[in-house]
Amino acid sequence: MEDEQRVITPRPRPEDGGLALTLRPRSMSEFPGQDEAKERLSIFIQAARDRGEPLDHVLLYGPPGLGKTTLAHVISNELGVGIRITSGPAIERPGDLAAILTNLADRDVLFIDEIHRLNRTVEEVLYPAMEDFALDIIIGKGPSARTLRLDLPRFTLVGATTRAGMLTGPMRDRFGVISRLEYYSIEELENIVRRSASILGIAIDDAGAHEIARRSRGTPRIANRVLKRVRDYAQVRGDGTIDRQTAGEGLDLLGVDPLGLDKTDRGLLEAIVGKFDGGPVGVETLAAGLSEEVETIEDFYEPYLMQIGFLQRTPRGRVVTRSGYQYLGIAPPNGQRERGELAEGDRDKPDKPDKPDKPGPQSRLF
Repeated sequence: MEDEQRVITPRPRPEDGGLALTLRPRSMSEFPGQDEAKERLSIFIQAARDRGEPLDHVLLYGPPGLGKTTLAHVISNELGVGIRITSGPAIERPGDLAAILTNLADRDVLFIDEIHRLNRTVEEVLYPAMEDFALDIIIGKGPSARTLRLDLPRFTLVGATTRAGMLTGPMRDRFGVISRLEYYSIEELENIVRRSASILGIAIDDAGAHEIARRSRGTPRIANRVLKRVRDYAQVRGDGTIDRQTAGEGLDLLGVDPLGLDKTDRGLLEAIVGKFDGGPVGVETLAAGLSEEVETIEDFYEPYLMQIGFLQRTPRGRVVTRSGYQYLGIAPPNGQRERGELAEGDRDKPDKPDKPDKPGPQSRLF
């Protein structure tokens, strides 16, 4: 599967760069959705600004394309400070981190994307920087080595990750504010589409915005990308205005169905049903059968399929649900409950403990 060619992939694509800068909200009031996370962050930002202190370190996690990078820019704008952007894989050595930290100004925001991919050696150096705003540098080697401590400006680290479970405990515990970003509702995506269309000068009505929103998989990045593609279709095949019919025809041409699924999603479901009898199937086996990486399946394919109830993760592996069978137009196995699920009467029954062996003459407990 070529995820990079999918119009509805949540991965950032090269053509998204300029678009993201143009459409990126600059304040909490402009940032759509994520009301709970915004309310908490607004309080913490206001309090830090009133005290003249740096905001506590912030961890943002959730599926890709939901606005973690945008929210980091909003935080810096609300604080009235600068922002430095980097990513976990880009910081290869402690010296790279030292160069970044020593060039920050007081109360600046340092944004590290994919923070779960930080080198462990770099992560160890980051701990005192986050806690004490100091950097410990070892000069020399062997018996003559000595430690030099450099004072750093007070800064706010904003980390973003799609896989919070891969963060080490010590790193996670050093974040004072942890927020999960959720998928957007259709109504919230409609507002995003209308706002983006207004900025880009695209004529669109409410029905057209709704059609794009409901096929965008709850992800603003996808909604904005699809909006550009449908604009091209409306310009060439229509009168330049995006209405429901034009949006639907444009998305059908792109291979995106009314549920926001494309041939890649359908291929994954069909592979589980056709090759693995509907599951359960382990993700590594599934990845091998699809010639795809495990991380790609876990991060980019599965979340939305699980959200709409077509795929289920069980202790035994991935299972296509009855809704998934119905979507594919395949009858689910007759007389069979959902594979990998417990029977209704077994759900609340605790596992029976193993019977202990009878103690023999040499196994008395003292």
